[in-house]
Amino acid sequence: MNKAYKWSFFFIGLIFVVSIVLLRPYYIFMIRTLRISPLKLIFTKGSLNIYDNQVNILFLGIAGKNHDGPNLSDSIVVLNYNFKNNKITTISIPRDIWSSTLKDKINSAFAYGEAKKPGSGGFILARAEISSIIGLPVQYAAVIDFDKFKELIDFVGGIEVEVENSFVDKQFPIAGEENNDCNNDPEFKCRFETVSFSKGKTLMTGETALKFVRSRNAEGKEGTDFAREKRQQKVIEAVKNSILIIIAKPNIKSFDKLYSLLDGLVKREVNNQQVATIVKNIVIKRNPELKKISLDESLFINPPLDNNKYDGLWVLVPENEDFSIIHKYIECSLTSNNPSLDCLKDKGKENK
Repeated sequence: MNKAYKWSFFFIGLIFVVSIVLLRPYYIFMIRTLRISPLKLIFTKGSLNIYDNQVNILFLGIAGKNHDGPNLSDSIVVLNYNFKNNKITTISIPRDIWSSTLKDKINSAFAYGEAKKPGSGGFILARAEISSIIGLPVQYAAVIDFDKFKELIDFVGGIEVEVENSFVDKQFPIAGEENNDCNNDPEFKCRFETVSFSKGKTLMTGETALKFVRSRNAEGKEGTDFAREKRQQKVIEAVKNSILIIIAKPNIKSFDKLYSLLDGLVKREVNNQQVATIVKNIVIKRNPELKKISLDESLFINPPLDNNKYDGLWVLVPENEDFSIIHKYIECSLTSNNPSLDCLKDKGKENK
């Protein structure tokens, strides 16, 4: 055997050994902690429910048991993954959209479902309601407990977030003080605290990040539901980036702790094997396209508060309560690289 062959075998063997050393922690974690079957992962789609090469997973952020309205959804996001073009898209849904079925805001769907059938009713009703809004089947749902979310942020060492606009919220609710009579204070000032954020990059602890995304009563444009959505997206993006940094370092103890935190704060319908099927496709195809869709303010109207039809609530509805325009907006945004509103205009021209 000549030297060239000997060196080839040496390098192949070296690469093999290095691969085992590097990948072994991930393999052990997958088998022992996640309970994922490698054979099923390779040869099947893990019973994943797929429609038109896509899967939609609804994520709901709830306040948690230590808050008033613990099962109301503070944030509503649908994650769309397209197996064919390897595109990951997040669709943010305003919590104040009116549901004619519920006769209430869409953020109450999970709470109503859980009250009727604890454990599964919330998922079923929330998926049905959100599906009717976006015009797409929603196969799975997951609920994130924001009370526990701060533990995850603290575990990753905090997150750096770009605060787009400075703002002050003088009516941020204090957890556990919802029923305090404040010594008969008619304004119940003891139930609230003042929180403020300055424009620019800010390193946030879990507690600070939750206040950043939950603030609803700031003066000016940061007091709107649409501004809250943007802030939520910034925090989610920052957390995702921090998690990826941890995953890139093959440390089983860190993996176990991270998984324990995630598993504790997320209640879900989709299992680890099904999630692994999605991840496998992303890894094989490489470089997934990432996209964000927010339902633009111009798609909705805000009826007067004295409108009895909406029980005097501040709500958002499409004109004539016709959600077909929302369906077209999302469909167009998913299939086009143009900005969403321009894409919708182009779609309108095609349909003429």
